[in-house]
Amino acid sequence: MRIFAKKLFKPFLLKLGILVLIISMHWIHCDAIDAAEWKQAAEPWKWVFPRDHGSHPDFRTEWWYFTGNLTSPEGRFGYQLTFFRQGILFKAKNPTNPWSLRDLYLAHFTLTDVSSDRFWYAERLSRKGPGLAGAAEDGMDVWLLNWSAAMERNQIRIGARHQDMELSLELTPRKPIVFHGEKGLSQKGPNKGQASHYFSYTDLKTVGVLKLLSFKSAIRVTGTSWFDHEFGSNQLASNQSGWDWFSLHLSDGQELMIYFLRLTDGSVEPTSSGTLVSPTGKTTHLKLADINVDVLDYWKSSESGGRYPSRWRVRVPSAGIDVLINPLVASQELITEGSTGVVYWEGAVEGKGKSGGREVRCEGYIEMTGYAGALGGLF
Repeated sequence: MRIFAKKLFKPFLLKLGILVLIISMHWIHCDAIDAAEWKQAAEPWKWVFPRDHGSHPDFRTEWWYFTGNLTSPEGRFGYQLTFFRQGILFKAKNPTNPWSLRDLYLAHFTLTDVSSDRFWYAERLSRKGPGLAGAAEDGMDVWLLNWSAAMERNQIRIGARHQDMELSLELTPRKPIVFHGEKGLSQKGPNKGQASHYFSYTDLKTVGVLKLLSFKSAIRVTGTSWFDHEFGSNQLASNQSGWDWFSLHLSDGQELMIYFLRLTDGSVEPTSSGTLVSPTGKTTHLKLADINVDVLDYWKSSESGGRYPSRWRVRVPSAGIDVLINPLVASQELITEGSTGVVYWEGAVEGKGKSGGREVRCEGYIEMTGYAGALGGLF
């Protein structure tokens, strides 16, 4: 069952999404003066918190990304709640008018029910308007209608509701902020500025409630979440077809982030990298040569025709990590014609293997783009 993309709003959102993409591509590629004003992620950022949990409107693209693995007496679940800010104009034509377009806000919300082998997703898109969507600049407070994420002191509250899907969680960091790349400058290509400023909370204690059509009322859940915040203006090049991103929690207390940027010629972008987080929060930057990921199986979508990897062997030889990873549900594909226009697979996974010579289990999320249409230059 797929919620929202197959309901009555799909024709409207499809047209709106296409219109948004036409508008955004016009301003991004045709207005050279405006495009040149966006700040580039070219040097390490001088981080200041809680300010940097908030929006960075001088950069064209930004996202706040939550994923997690949850359990309850009723079963196992996964979730994703993501907020995007896409700059269309560096300066609104009429800043005093709340309807004057400057940024677009987009959001994706998914729930995976492992026990029933089912996956649901919803999507939203809006300009800022008078209170419709937005993101504070002095701390984390981002919303799109009744979907939201806000941080107060050391706790993040996230929530979303759409038809029979509902999520309300409290997330508490158990480790300090993790900066990826060089002091949070995550290179995505060989050129200066072809990067993002990128940090994470990789280990978030999670408690709250969720609701699905199959439950008469909301159920309490606990688990572990992962939060990513990225912002930049020129991350992907036209010869990059998509990416594979892994966020894994190992039972020995480590976390592992890996991203591979795939090129149109079939090779992997040499700046692809990863981060290994120790049980105490110490980080190790992993270069492409430090990581081995072998695809062992594939899954083909009957809706998009995309053919996605669906089983992996992940190795980090320097840390003695060697694990086999499987999706918890095969079909965790999002066809987001009404918002970003991107077709991608993002879902809950689990695995087992060895780390440092000891048996470990792991869980987490994997995102794969560009397997059902290339992304080159979109972000």
